[in-house]
Amino acid sequence: MESATARWTATRRALIAGLPALAATAGCSPRRDPDALTFWAISYEGDYAPHLMPAFTTATGIAVEVQTLPASAAHEKLLTAQAGGALPDVMMLYNGWVGTFAMIGALRQVPDASLVADQFPGVLQTAQYFGRDYAVPWSVAPQAQFYRTDLVERAGYASPPTDWAEWRRMAAAIKRRAPNDYVILAYLNWWDLLVTLAGLTQARPLKDRDTRGNFASPEFREALGFYKSLFDDGYAPVALSTDIQDPVAAFAQGYFAIYPSSPPIMLDFRRRTAELPPERWGVTRMPGPNGPGRVSSVSASVAVTTSSRRPDDAWALVRHLTSAASELRFQELIETMPARASAWSAPQMRQPRLAPFAEQVREPALWPAIAEWEQIQTEVQLIAERVVRGLMTLDQGVATMDREVDRILAKRRQLVEAGRIA
Repeated sequence: MESATARWTATRRALIAGLPALAATAGCSPRRDPDALTFWAISYEGDYAPHLMPAFTTATGIAVEVQTLPASAAHEKLLTAQAGGALPDVMMLYNGWVGTFAMIGALRQVPDASLVADQFPGVLQTAQYFGRDYAVPWSVAPQAQFYRTDLVERAGYASPPTDWAEWRRMAAAIKRRAPNDYVILAYLNWWDLLVTLAGLTQARPLKDRDTRGNFASPEFREALGFYKSLFDDGYAPVALSTDIQDPVAAFAQGYFAIYPSSPPIMLDFRRRTAELPPERWGVTRMPGPNGPGRVSSVSASVAVTTSSRRPDDAWALVRHLTSAASELRFQELIETMPARASAWSAPQMRQPRLAPFAEQVREPALWPAIAEWEQIQTEVQLIAERVVRGLMTLDQGVATMDREVDRILAKRRQLVEAGRIA
């Protein structure tokens, strides 16, 4: 039988093989209004962005056409659109992608400091490239523990602990009460949880000016060891995202008690209150070795492309999208958290369930701002899956991570050593 690792590797190879087709289709949607600005956004942001456009068009007279990109193919489509000269005027990027698109010359540098004022310093830093602003933060989405209040209370806890030792005691109590269910959901083909745990141990995944892997470091080994223990002890199902088709339903049915996720999952909860009444779930910060700390965040920014022929209009759209009013409107619509610090003083942000995010946005985990980071995260998770499945020891796993990441970074290493990149 084909292994899960093989299936995931094949899927990734299929995506790469499909790049020419993506390139052919990038930007191929017919323009309904040749005078309209074009804006591409990803997932829910793309679906709901049209709600933000009437106010902009009324104020400026500028129409905007929005295209939604699926999260699973957005990175590749944007890259191939850049290669084909088909990028929109304005596009949404996850913050980890800003460095890639700045490096290849796809982004205009932010022209006005006021656009990036009123930002949390840590969040702004994740959207910069070598200290320069190429995108304006739009939303923040740090991971948190969404938990079933009833299941956690039955184990003797008001909410899940935020330090690993006490969290494990809670997990053991939950597992004793329901041996056939699980404590936490951690998909083996998603890197989010492992990267979050690495942030909580303050691991530095790369060294030597981001040219070599540093996964054998004590901090990353600690994160990987805790991650592996979740599966070894039966607290997490050994599963891929394809194995649990409807995680919200599984959470509602008590298949697992804790769902590490980001704020937009609350939109799904809101839509399904018949299955998951509001009083049956809560939110708290992710647990760390000594308490809560820096965690990964699938945060987003908006940027103006170098191919835009109307940069002034495009920056006006960016200013509108990233205003406190627009970000608060999006929080109401899709539960993304505002990137602008001033927006957090609004009454709607004082809900008790948002308090963990209000604390977390002030200290996001900072990861290498290099083009290879996306590929590195995927490769590291593939190897972590093999460690969890017992195909490698932990020592073999971190050694393999360092070796594979060194291979990925070989070209960068040459350029750094030659003084061609900083």
